[in-house]
Amino acid sequence: MIANKNTIPLYYKFILGFIVLVASFFVAMVLGAADISVKQVWLAITTSASTESANIIREIRLPREVAAIVVGMALAVAGAIMQGMTRNPLADPGLLGLTAGANAALALTMALLPSVNYFGIMIACFIGAGVGSVMVFGIGSLKKGGYSPFRIVLAGAAVSALLSAIAEGIGLYFNIAKDVSMWTAGGLIGTTWDQIQTITPFILLGLVVAIYLSRQLTILSLNDDVAVGLGQKTTRIKLTLFIVIIFLAGAAVALVGNMAFIGLMIPHIVRPIVGNDYRYIIPMSALFGSAFMLLADTIGRTINAPYETPVASVVAIMGLPFFLFIVNKGGKTIS
Repeated sequence: MIANKNTIPLYYKFILGFIVLVASFFVAMVLGAADISVKQVWLAITTSASTESANIIREIRLPREVAAIVVGMALAVAGAIMQGMTRNPLADPGLLGLTAGANAALALTMALLPSVNYFGIMIACFIGAGVGSVMVFGIGSLKKGGYSPFRIVLAGAAVSALLSAIAEGIGLYFNIAKDVSMWTAGGLIGTTWDQIQTITPFILLGLVVAIYLSRQLTILSLNDDVAVGLGQKTTRIKLTLFIVIIFLAGAAVALVGNMAFIGLMIPHIVRPIVGNDYRYIIPMSALFGSAFMLLADTIGRTINAPYETPVASVVAIMGLPFFLFIVNKGGKTIS
């Protein structure tokens, strides 16, 4: 197993990561178009007092920020798994066709089954994410010698563009373009407790399975031959992790729409902190991904208050320079 060369004990780092998450949560709850204090947030969460500020917190901000936490967790962990499993430093659910596939399936479901409930939309997103990823890896491996990281990225860009165009075409043809655009803009506006209760179990299940298989993922990230030599059932492990990625990415899209770069950035930020062992990368990615999503949503709500900037735009503005930086480094982790 790869040793962690950092001198600070790991549990201190995880405590710091948790503190960052809690601080980000309270900042997100306090800042916004309505002026709310930390005390009001605490009272709204811990008591049943019925005041205007308490109602704003419980019915609008709290479900929204809980959604930001679970979505950030899902996308960051999905990106970490993809990077380890494919040994591709540029892997990300948004860059490799998963979220675009989920978006296309969402648009098709809204067009053909307008009365479908939220659970049906989520299942459609799972299927779409699977189809998108199969298309990317299928195209990326057509050339003799299998796929390379950059070939997969190019295939992902092409498939994402195709599936995004299909989603837009469906929206225009069935006159639901506004509904599709509102969903795929990547917003947390209007998130309800029912949606969170439907989607959170899938994300938590994916996280538990990812942590359970994190040791095997670390070995896979080295070399397939090494994994086989150590007795790993690589095909079964990859298939299980692939299903986990589909669950995480599909669930995230069903809740907030298309969101790229989080799965790319967070694992690269985490590795210099905890090393290259996925037993630590995955849980730390969950903490940092949640905190990052809270930060992005807070910026989107406050930068032009009382109007909102789509959180997907905020993430893209922050993520694109990071993507170019990683490409310029040849895909190497930040040091």
